[in-house]
Amino acid sequence: MARKPVEEPRELLLLKLLPNLVSILALCSGLTAIRYAIAGNIALAVFLIGVAAILDGLDGRLARMLKSESAIGAELDSLCDLVNFGVTPALVLYLWDLQAEAQLGWIACLVYAVCCMLRLARFNVGSKSPGEAAEKTVFIGVPSPAGALLVMSPIYLAFTSDDAVHLPPLMVAAWMVGIGVLMISRVRTPSLKRITIAADHARYALVVAVVFVAALLTYPWITLLATCMSYLAGVLFLAIGGLRKSQAN
Repeated sequence: MARKPVEEPRELLLLKLLPNLVSILALCSGLTAIRYAIAGNIALAVFLIGVAAILDGLDGRLARMLKSESAIGAELDSLCDLVNFGVTPALVLYLWDLQAEAQLGWIACLVYAVCCMLRLARFNVGSKSPGEAAEKTVFIGVPSPAGALLVMSPIYLAFTSDDAVHLPPLMVAAWMVGIGVLMISRVRTPSLKRITIAADHARYALVVAVVFVAALLTYPWITLLATCMSYLAGVLFLAIGGLRKSQAN
């Protein structure tokens, strides 16, 4: 009987592991946020969730640039998103303000985390199924990174006002449930990676980006709060526009 030829081990450029490394770093950032929230350093915990959101935006782009997209990379990204934008923000909010209403607060955390999981599952199914929308031009429902930044708005509000405006735990719990519902809703939200501008206006966009980063570094809490409120206003505007369009048809 002829022996089967021994397959030579497949070689892989080390650089092509970079997108998966970025996903793992994002996971480490999210988990470390939980550690600092337990220690009472909520500001640093929020910062680390923001770092995880930035890294989440990089890994996919790096994979496409390096032509190293893979099934395992997609699964890693989705699992990291569940931890970083579903579990971690829920725990940070619980440790920050919801322990006074432990039962209802924990239920809100569970609802938010489950909604995040369902949002990611729907996105994954849509990306793999030819009959489903792949959410390339718009998002169906608030994406999980945006949901994580939105759900922490009560923290931004408290820090902006030096804790003069501190929402009651029941309102924070209701806010968490509301953001969770937005994530699994059919509301269309814009995909920033598909927004285009005229080439002549590129310099203005760069100036706006510089101003935003400078404001974020100088006045982080008020900038985050204003950004979240502007985003919600945009979502409401698109929802009203879609409702009017459906009624007209």
